Amino acid sequence: MLHKIRGIVLKTTAYSESSVVAQIFTDKFGLQSYLIQGVKKPKSKIKMNMLQPLHLLEMVAPFKPNSALQKLTEARPGPAFSSIPYDIIKSTMAIFINEVLYKSIRQQTSEEQLFEFLQNAILWLDEDEKINNNFHLALLLKLTRYLGFAPNTNCRPDQAFFDLQEGEFKTLNPGHQYFLKRDEADMFSALYETGFENLTKIKITNLQRRALLEKILIYYKLHTASFGDIQSHSILEEILI
Repeated sequence: MLHKIRGIVLKTTAYSESSVVAQIFTDKFGLQSYLIQGVKKPKSKIKMNMLQPLHLLEMVAPFKPNSALQKLTEARPGPAFSSIPYDIIKSTMAIFINEVLYKSIRQQTSEEQLFEFLQNAILWLDEDEKINNNFHLALLLKLTRYLGFAPNTNCRPDQAFFDLQEGEFKTLNPGHQYFLKRDEADMFSALYETGFENLTKIKITNLQRRALLEKILIYYKLHTASFGDIQSHSILEEILI
């Protein structure tokens, strides 16, 4: 039985001289690996440029439960990007976001709410005329709602620390190194709570943005098994100077 599926490309690796395996996060089946045969041939209906990081696809494919490798028979852009491949800031953000998603998404079952959030965020990145430099920070924090470790941003005036291990504000220093002081925690909370359309209201310097990104990645490491190190954020930091 063939299924109509929407997908977000996360990673592509060579399988043979003309074929690849693409790891794609789908709306109906979560994260799946798809064998795409003949994709490197000139007359292939599925083109390699459709399989770049974060590209959105509309696909037709069979699905075999418990199979490590699915087959993809038909795909087209859904929709095609208008600016991400041609804007250095947006394309670098996309590479960074893609790396975080690849290391944090493990679901192999239907996750339509997560898929809708990611698709809408990616389209926002592509369609916004001048993307805000805080977009990637806000996306990572909002993503935690769907990954199961959303921070509790409720706090009292006497709670001066945000504990990254516990994901909540504390009155006393947590006694370990994984925490934010109040000023930094307030920016962390604002990025989590503010819609993409209002990110220009949050004023963050480049130095503060770098520090916050490091803390957000620590937050992911603390709450995501085998998350490891992110390599692309250093390039993004240079671009956003």
